[in-house]
Amino acid sequence: MNIKLFLFTVIITVSVCSCTMAPKYERPDAPVPSGWPAGAAYRTTEAGASSLSWREFITDDRMREVIETALSQNRDLRVAALNVERAKAMYGIGQATLLPAVNATGIWYKERIPDTVSSTGSAYIAEKYSVSLGITSWEIDFFGRIRSLKDKALEEYLATEQALRSSRILLVSTVAQAYLALAADREALLLVSKTLAAQEEAFHIIRKRYDAGMASELDLRRAQSLVEAARGDVARYTQGVAQDENALTLLVGSPIRQDLHPPDLTRISAPGNVSAGLTSEPLLNRPDVLAAEHRLKAANANIGAARAAFFPRISLTTAVGTASTDLAGLFKSGSGTWSLAPQIMMPIFDARTWFAYNVTKIEKEMSVAQYEKTIQTAFREVADALAEKGMIHERIAAQQSLVDALTVTARLSGLRYEKGVDSYLAVLDAERSLYGAQQGLIMLRYAGIHNLITLYKTLGGGQD
Repeated sequence: MNIKLFLFTVIITVSVCSCTMAPKYERPDAPVPSGWPAGAAYRTTEAGASSLSWREFITDDRMREVIETALSQNRDLRVAALNVERAKAMYGIGQATLLPAVNATGIWYKERIPDTVSSTGSAYIAEKYSVSLGITSWEIDFFGRIRSLKDKALEEYLATEQALRSSRILLVSTVAQAYLALAADREALLLVSKTLAAQEEAFHIIRKRYDAGMASELDLRRAQSLVEAARGDVARYTQGVAQDENALTLLVGSPIRQDLHPPDLTRISAPGNVSAGLTSEPLLNRPDVLAAEHRLKAANANIGAARAAFFPRISLTTAVGTASTDLAGLFKSGSGTWSLAPQIMMPIFDARTWFAYNVTKIEKEMSVAQYEKTIQTAFREVADALAEKGMIHERIAAQQSLVDALTVTARLSGLRYEKGVDSYLAVLDAERSLYGAQQGLIMLRYAGIHNLITLYKTLGGGQD
């Protein structure tokens, strides 16, 4: 074969295959307002969206070490990483399809021909040796069908990369929130344990007064009700702490050291400040939104492959080698062989091709809807987090004032009962109200830190 003709064919093939029949991709407009919601529940948002890495955002050293362990040990994250590797391999397969597969073949052929069918009238043994190097059924991608499929595989690979990034952000935030939940329940357990001890002491005093005829049985039973309620809460929070530890162990992927367990909320460093910026544009950089866009691009590339199916397919089979009737003459001069077998297949009518093309167009419209829904969901999540952020500090301040007021109320009610001015019912109501308010304050402080982590997650988690 003329080497110049071969090189010319390769150059023409490469130049023609540089295009596809996929429609030009245009990003759909975001179906959400350009700015964040405004109103009584929201506070003024700072300019510039937060871009802190999670290591900068999480300021507590113990929590940071627990998260580091989870990132290396969590099995769900490991599966997500393996999905990326699988998608990368699939993209490699699609890319390799553009290149010919070269195979080396060696053949030894030996056959006895009987005299009844021999052209010479005598029986003989036919023997042949051959070695060849060739290309089998290499599709020359004139109309970009294979290239479109390769582009589709690339976008699916990029989508899984973003899914992995989303999984990392979700794991960081979930571990941080589970760590905080454990700290909040431990602080609540400490509160109810102290309350139980105080109520038991008060109950013993009331019992002595009852034995001395200075208190009624009603007062005694009311004091006992506070003790039993506190005892039940101690059991409930003890169970909750154990379950929180189990949940954290599952997220981390292994038991965490005791010195890394949070003592309570008050001794955990609050995460860094997070800003949503003045516009909703940062949502487009959220990993789930980027993954949805890559899937949309994959659907767009698939249309190109479906369009190319209407055009001829050209494939090439060729080989060069040497052949001889005896092994000694296999590589002698004049024993060279070559073959060239181009093939063209022209589709005339196949209804399945039209239906397949319609399917790809419908799948693209579905991908557009899913992309837009992903953006709308992201906007709603950030808006909810901003609304909570705007009000949580006022709620905590109000709850703290309530606890302070009820603390004084409980103290005064106790004094009035001791002096015989009030019944024990007033003490009971004051103690119950204070107890509930103290638990509520712990949960609100937990919600305040939880909200910062949620906002960080919903804004895309910054940089790794």
